[in-house]
Amino acid sequence: MSPHFRDLGDALEWRARGETLRVEAWGPDAVRVRATPGGQLLDDLPGALLDPPPSGGKPRITIAEHSATLVNGGLTVHIDGGTEGRLTPDLPAAAGRLTFLRTEDGVELLAEQPAHFWWPGPRLATATGNGYHRLEQRFRAYPGERLYGLGQHTHGLLDQKGAVVDLVQRNGEVTIPLLVSSRGYGLLWNSPAIGRVELAETGTRWVADSARQIDYWITAGRPADVLRRYADATGHAPELPEWAAGFWQCKLRYRTQEELLEVAREHKRRGLPLSVIVSDFFHWTHLGEWRFDPAEWPDPAAMVRELDELGVKLMVSVWPSVSPASENFHPMLDQGLFIGAEYGPVAHADWPDKGLGAYSAQVAFYDATNPDARQYVWEQLRRGYHELGIKVFWLDAGEPELKPGFQNGLRYHAGPGLEVGNLYPRENARMVHDGLRAAGETEIISLNRSSWAGAQRYGAALWSGDIDVDFASLRTQIKAGLNVMMSGIPWWTTDIGGFHGGDPDDPAYREVLVRWFQYGTFCPLFRLHGFRGPAQVLEPAMTGLPNEVWSYGDEVYEILADHLRLRERLRPYVMRQMRVTAETGLPPMRPLFVEFPDDPQAWRVDDAFMLGADLLVAPVTEAGARERTVHLPAGSRWTDAWTGDRHEGGQAVTVAAPIERIPLFLRDGARLPIREQS
Repeated sequence: MSPHFRDLGDALEWRARGETLRVEAWGPDAVRVRATPGGQLLDDLPGALLDPPPSGGKPRITIAEHSATLVNGGLTVHIDGGTEGRLTPDLPAAAGRLTFLRTEDGVELLAEQPAHFWWPGPRLATATGNGYHRLEQRFRAYPGERLYGLGQHTHGLLDQKGAVVDLVQRNGEVTIPLLVSSRGYGLLWNSPAIGRVELAETGTRWVADSARQIDYWITAGRPADVLRRYADATGHAPELPEWAAGFWQCKLRYRTQEELLEVAREHKRRGLPLSVIVSDFFHWTHLGEWRFDPAEWPDPAAMVRELDELGVKLMVSVWPSVSPASENFHPMLDQGLFIGAEYGPVAHADWPDKGLGAYSAQVAFYDATNPDARQYVWEQLRRGYHELGIKVFWLDAGEPELKPGFQNGLRYHAGPGLEVGNLYPRENARMVHDGLRAAGETEIISLNRSSWAGAQRYGAALWSGDIDVDFASLRTQIKAGLNVMMSGIPWWTTDIGGFHGGDPDDPAYREVLVRWFQYGTFCPLFRLHGFRGPAQVLEPAMTGLPNEVWSYGDEVYEILADHLRLRERLRPYVMRQMRVTAETGLPPMRPLFVEFPDDPQAWRVDDAFMLGADLLVAPVTEAGARERTVHLPAGSRWTDAWTGDRHEGGQAVTVAAPIERIPLFLRDGARLPIREQS
């Protein structure tokens, strides 16, 4: 028996050349893999995994002379201990290599791959000083493999095979390091370190620029199985509150209390559904005081009461940045509640604030990884908003929006910036979640511009940031949203119509808005937002053009109003999907292959999706298009929801798509109230 292996009961350990490698059962059909270049494994590093879910029994561990195997349900892990006759330090590069197999038939799902026959092996640790290393983890590449997930990106790909993806948080670029493979496995890179993943034809490589140990979780199964196991391992999203399934109205920005209220009243006068309306940035006295400016919002308590009578929730924009003019700046500085820096002052960025004229302040950022800082900020939110009855928070710029965005040299409560920087947006959402829970609230949702693995358990919704306003952007957003769904974040939305511009009087832009609004009707969250009109100087008095459904002319208004009513009719169905999500981890919006993994073409479709199990949605994403071709997955029969025409699955059909409607298909006789009853 090899001296390098140890049977730990629930785990198998290999030690050689100073490295410790542990493979541990972590829920059904899943294992957690950790490796450190020297010394003992660390158990207190930040990550996404919760305690191991029950797996239904202990793993089966077998240790042979030059190899060992751990079997945990449907996943088998083989460790190559080295070639017979070779002892430390002459072990080959392949020693300690892991191969992951499907237990039922022994098919290889994924295998680590050494970079070279001599050095380095599949794992490489290059010292960066003070016990930290640049860590690399290599895996074999497979012809025809398709890879999904990794959060939200604007590269325009659904299948990300061939891409290099930075593991870093930016406006519109969101790192959630879960990868789902067409080969029958899912892998979570359980580290918030800054780095990248390379999905090359010659191999896959995960890189952490500076960290202390490799940590990943892998499970066997089809995509739906992976998403279920992932939710069990990192936390389930709660059930979406009923009111949140309706329409959210927003623009950059409503400058005054009366302006915002008048929009809500107009919805009521027109008989239009409205669930949420938003008070965007610069409503505050100073950045980092987290309360309304009485000069523009003289009686926010009365505003909240009137909105409640209209059946509308008020959501307020909350930023993590604190101006030196804020009354909170020096107390937070003195208590060490800001993101620090290894050298020089606390981390900062230039940002406009009230009372500074044309000048910007050098704002600091509260450290969301610090429990005391989270408690301090929540106390300000409680007094400034929650006591008024406000329970919905928009956590904007939560990457955080540092300028420049380098994590090098930053110091968080949780660790150095390069090791933990991607964690921030999740912990920012946790601040609101824990605060609302402590205040007795049970329906919790926050809207975030960034995210990380496990954020779903804190009721954290994600939107896609500040994006462009053309059809190309819409096409990219459809793919980005589906990859978010494959990353375990089930609540997602876009700025309908895009963010950066758009002229409400331009016929070409009106077409973009209509098609985007149709798509948004079937997203998990349904939200209109944008900064309409030409660019302006970023300052507290700024505001965009009108961005209400009646702002785009009578013809467009009728189409948008019809889709508001369509979403209302579908809300019971949407809520059923949200209950499924909370219970199982399956997202409400799904790539076709999640429901139809045996249809090869379903893996290639990147411009249509399922809303739940019964409704296929095929957005129109080309200017002037009045028809589109839709792949109907094999294994089901499909009914055109508008015409009643029936089609066998396993074929592509071309259907009419006049400007007033989006192609929709019902699966296997499902009945949904798509058409308004006369």
